[in-house]
Amino acid sequence: MTGVVNSTVNNAVSNSVFIVEQPGMLTLIQDEGRFGAHSLGLSTGGPADPLAFHWANRLCGNELGVSALEVSVGGLVLEANVTTRIAVCGAYMPLTINHREKSLWCSHHVKPGDRIELGFANEGVRAYFAVAGGFDIPTIFGSTSTVVRESMGGLNGGKLQSGDVLPCKEDLNGRCLMLPRGYRPLYGHHAMLRVIPGYQQHSFSRQQQRRFFSHEYFVSAYSDRMGCRLEGAAIRADIGGILSEGICYGAIQIPPDGQPIILMNDRQTIGGYPKLGSVLSLDVAQLAQLKPGSKVSFELITVEEAHNIHHLAASYFEQVKTEPC
Repeated sequence: MTGVVNSTVNNAVSNSVFIVEQPGMLTLIQDEGRFGAHSLGLSTGGPADPLAFHWANRLCGNELGVSALEVSVGGLVLEANVTTRIAVCGAYMPLTINHREKSLWCSHHVKPGDRIELGFANEGVRAYFAVAGGFDIPTIFGSTSTVVRESMGGLNGGKLQSGDVLPCKEDLNGRCLMLPRGYRPLYGHHAMLRVIPGYQQHSFSRQQQRRFFSHEYFVSAYSDRMGCRLEGAAIRADIGGILSEGICYGAIQIPPDGQPIILMNDRQTIGGYPKLGSVLSLDVAQLAQLKPGSKVSFELITVEEAHNIHHLAASYFEQVKTEPC
């Protein structure tokens, strides 16, 4: 029996691309997200910073939504077992291959036996590690995205562990590409978040709305992929609560203590706190890259302005040209 088990393990390893030596602080398998399952109580999941996720895949020649790794804070160490290409985009985490420093926002060739290490983030919080062809992970309810609270997706419904095997295909002839420096996002310690008002906006007096939009808030240490808690001027609604209802990505929820919570990828599917509106999804990605203690402020925009911003961002992404590394 032992010989059979060892043979199975060896075959799994020989067919895999990466073995996890150190999983880092929090590394999750994510694809575009799990859509259409809110009626079952399942969260969307998906990358907290879709722009960095899409660039990592694009630099590997992938479809934009294929499975990659979301590395929070850093500390990931992998061993490659086959020839392929990788790219890391997002927060600045020092990347080395066999102890040689490599550039982010650029794809790189790796071969069997290579050791890939990501240090800890200096700027930003989350980086995305893509491999040519994407990681070959079974889908659950149509997605590989990991939502730890639901024990859903990824390899075992949780974060990566030492010894995990991440399978994918060989890539022998692909070109390495880079995103020119002038097009790379900058991650700082402040974000201006644009807000689309919702129908519950009138549950807050004009004074409370002015209070919210005229104050800066700080990102709390008690933030995660479910929601970003803010600390600052308390906001009060004219109602104590509402009937539970579906919650959208970016919703600004005001709990009884008056400290806003911006709901993110792993949010609950329904909730009963009043909401001031919703942060533009492009700006929620900026929020996901802010460390605790960073400042955020808000400005109001219309639905029409939000549509225009999204169209321009999508067009811009398509028009940016990559360059050979």
